[in-house]
Amino acid sequence: MTSTKLKPTSVKKIFNQLHQNFGGVLSVDFKEHVLNFTNEFGQGKIRGIEFKGGISYLELDMTCSEDYNLSISNSEYAPVCFAYCSRGKITHQFDSETKSETNRVENFQTAILTCAPNTDNVLTFTKDVRTKMSLIVVNTASKTATPKPTSLNFRLQELFMKNGRVENSIFISSYNLKIADKIQDIEAIRQEGVVRNLLLEGLVHMILGFEIQQHAEDTSNKNKGLGSLSSRELDSVSEISKFVNNYPETQLCIAQLSRKSGLSPNKLQEGFKLMHGTTVTDYIRDVRIQKAEHLIKTTDLNISEVVYSIGFTSRSYFSKIFKKKYNCSPKQYKDRQKTVSVAV
Repeated sequence: MTSTKLKPTSVKKIFNQLHQNFGGVLSVDFKEHVLNFTNEFGQGKIRGIEFKGGISYLELDMTCSEDYNLSISNSEYAPVCFAYCSRGKITHQFDSETKSETNRVENFQTAILTCAPNTDNVLTFTKDVRTKMSLIVVNTASKTATPKPTSLNFRLQELFMKNGRVENSIFISSYNLKIADKIQDIEAIRQEGVVRNLLLEGLVHMILGFEIQQHAEDTSNKNKGLGSLSSRELDSVSEISKFVNNYPETQLCIAQLSRKSGLSPNKLQEGFKLMHGTTVTDYIRDVRIQKAEHLIKTTDLNISEVVYSIGFTSRSYFSKIFKKKYNCSPKQYKDRQKTVSVAV
């Protein structure tokens, strides 16, 4: 078994250490570090970035040729870590040398981790299993600084520290598909430079908000979690969501998607409610509307061509739901794009 011991000081130092251990190619673009590797260790991609307020984001998507330990070493002022597994599974324990209890974090679950000073969080990736984990690390304020009651540090200390003391604790949440949805949004970012940085920061804050909200719901027993769906069935819902996004122009119905996913119509609807907070039909419609908005903005297609290219059969119906979403008709929206283009 191979291991990497990281100290959550700066993303730059973390990636320098990862680069030494994994090899591969390391690139840096506007504070975002990306490490790609394919070698005897395995293959994968690790990305990370540091934001203001002491928040760092690390995303690991890799398949290791042997079991691998990622050890997060903590000093006197230990951070609060939010580890979300969006593919595969990971196990956790405090200090690999000790006989502490081992916990398993499955697909679509978050582990919220705190540990006593000078204790390590150890995350284990299983050999030959593609595993994807998103890790948000929030540094807590030191004892020499008093955080404002409205600050994130203050709220996290209230939630996860007893009387300001950091102790070994792990909280494994119920299954949450909204977080997986936001991680897909991160993957879909195509912008570069400062725009990409701002979009990343916004999505990471949204993910952190979902994780804290999930913790609150779990501890108050308001959330029913997974319902009747298994982790494998949730994977199928996620794949169907990707299919709809990739082929919005295809004439789709619940029966077809049910056969494609291997899930019953009821389970498919339940999965979409969990992941997207909407029905299958409404999700397909929303994806098409978003695609239409993009086509109107970026192509020379007329409105009728846009309507039929994304799978709608009625221009009047399309115009109605487009206006409801964007508060203007498709023609007005297209005319505004022309106006902006001329002004530029």
